[in-house]
Amino acid sequence: MDKKKRKILEEKGYRVGSASDFLELTPEEETYIDIRLDISKLVKTQRAKKGWTQEQLAQAIGSSQSRIAKLEGGDQGISLDLMIKALLRLGTTKKQMGKLFEGEMKPA
Repeated sequence: MDKKKRKILEEKGYRVGSASDFLELTPEEETYIDIRLDISKLVKTQRAKKGWTQEQLAQAIGSSQSRIAKLEGGDQGISLDLMIKALLRLGTTKKQMGKLFEGEMKPA
Protein backbone atom coordinates (compact mmCIF):
# COMPACT_ATOMS: atom_id res chain seq x y z
CA MET A 1 0.00 0.00 0.00
CA ASP A 2 1.35 3.42 -0.85
CA LYS A 3 2.11 5.90 1.93
CA LYS A 4 -0.55 8.39 0.84
CA LYS A 5 -3.36 5.84 0.97
CA ARG A 6 -2.08 4.49 4.29
CA LYS A 7 -2.02 8.00 5.80
CA ILE A 8 -5.59 8.72 4.64
CA LEU A 9 -6.86 5.49 6.16
CA GLU A 10 -5.03 6.08 9.45
CA GLU A 11 -6.41 9.64 9.63
CA LYS A 12 -9.91 8.18 9.31
CA GLY A 13 -9.22 5.92 12.30
CA TYR A 14 -8.41 2.69 10.49
CA ARG A 15 -5.62 0.44 11.69
CA VAL A 16 -3.36 -0.49 8.83
CA GLY A 17 -1.20 -3.58 8.99
CA SER A 18 -0.54 -7.01 7.62
CA ALA A 19 -2.67 -10.13 7.88
CA SER A 20 -0.20 -11.34 10.51
CA ASP A 21 -0.84 -8.22 12.57
CA PHE A 22 -4.60 -8.62 12.24
CA LEU A 23 -4.50 -12.30 13.19
CA GLU A 24 -1.87 -11.66 15.89
CA LEU A 25 0.35 -14.42 14.53
CA THR A 26 3.68 -15.19 16.11
CA PRO A 27 6.69 -15.16 13.77
CA GLU A 28 6.71 -18.97 13.97
CA GLU A 29 3.04 -19.21 12.96
CA GLU A 30 3.60 -16.82 10.07
CA THR A 31 6.59 -18.86 8.87
CA TYR A 32 4.61 -22.12 9.14
CA ILE A 33 1.81 -20.68 7.00
CA ASP A 34 4.31 -19.37 4.45
CA ILE A 35 5.95 -22.81 4.20
CA ARG A 36 2.61 -24.54 3.67
CA LEU A 37 1.65 -22.05 0.96
CA ASP A 38 5.03 -22.39 -0.75
CA ILE A 39 4.68 -26.19 -0.77
CA SER A 40 1.17 -25.90 -2.23
CA LYS A 41 2.42 -23.64 -5.02
CA LEU A 42 5.39 -25.90 -5.72
CA VAL A 43 3.18 -29.00 -5.99
CA LYS A 44 0.97 -27.22 -8.51
CA THR A 45 3.99 -25.96 -10.48
CA GLN A 46 5.76 -29.34 -10.50
CA ARG A 47 2.56 -31.16 -11.47
CA ALA A 48 1.98 -28.78 -14.39
CA LYS A 49 5.60 -29.12 -15.55
CA LYS A 50 5.16 -32.88 -15.59
CA GLY A 51 1.94 -32.48 -17.57
CA TRP A 52 -0.08 -34.38 -14.99
CA THR A 53 -3.68 -33.77 -14.04
CA GLN A 54 -4.73 -33.59 -10.42
CA GLU A 55 -6.31 -37.00 -10.90
CA GLN A 56 -3.03 -38.50 -12.14
CA LEU A 57 -1.12 -37.14 -9.15
CA ALA A 58 -3.84 -38.36 -6.80
CA GLN A 59 -3.61 -41.89 -8.22
CA ALA A 60 0.18 -41.82 -8.01
CA ILE A 61 0.10 -41.09 -4.27
CA GLY A 62 -3.04 -43.01 -3.33
CA SER A 63 -5.25 -40.00 -2.74
CA SER A 64 -8.18 -38.30 -4.46
CA GLN A 65 -8.43 -35.49 -6.98
CA SER A 66 -10.37 -33.36 -4.50
CA ARG A 67 -7.55 -33.69 -1.92
CA ILE A 68 -5.01 -32.58 -4.54
CA ALA A 69 -7.21 -29.59 -5.39
CA LYS A 70 -7.35 -28.69 -1.69
CA LEU A 71 -3.60 -29.21 -1.36
CA GLU A 72 -2.90 -26.88 -4.29
CA GLY A 73 -5.35 -24.36 -2.86
CA GLY A 74 -3.51 -24.21 0.45
CA ASP A 75 -6.27 -25.84 2.52
CA GLN A 76 -5.15 -26.10 6.13
CA GLY A 77 -6.81 -29.51 6.48
CA ILE A 78 -4.21 -31.17 4.25
CA SER A 79 -1.39 -32.85 6.15
CA LEU A 80 2.23 -31.97 5.60
CA ASP A 81 2.80 -35.70 5.06
CA LEU A 82 0.55 -35.67 1.99
CA MET A 83 2.12 -32.47 0.72
CA ILE A 84 5.65 -33.85 0.97
CA LYS A 85 4.57 -37.20 -0.49
CA ALA A 86 3.20 -35.32 -3.51
CA LEU A 87 6.43 -33.34 -3.93
CA LEU A 88 8.54 -36.47 -3.76
CA ARG A 89 6.32 -38.31 -6.27
CA LEU A 90 6.67 -35.35 -8.61
CA GLY A 91 10.45 -35.74 -8.48
CA THR A 92 11.30 -32.92 -6.09
CA THR A 93 14.57 -33.65 -4.32
CA LYS A 94 15.37 -33.20 -0.64
CA LYS A 95 17.85 -30.53 -1.69
CA GLN A 96 15.13 -28.62 -3.56
CA MET A 97 12.83 -28.90 -0.53
CA GLY A 98 15.61 -27.59 1.68
CA LYS A 99 16.01 -24.59 -0.60
CA LEU A 100 12.26 -24.03 -0.45
CA PHE A 101 12.31 -24.05 3.36
CA GLU A 102 15.30 -21.71 3.41
CA GLY A 103 13.50 -19.31 1.08
CA GLU A 104 16.09 -19.75 -1.65
CA MET A 105 13.65 -21.44 -4.03
CA LYS A 106 10.45 -19.72 -5.01
CA PRO A 107 7.55 -21.66 -6.49
CA ALA A 108 6.52 -20.20 -9.85
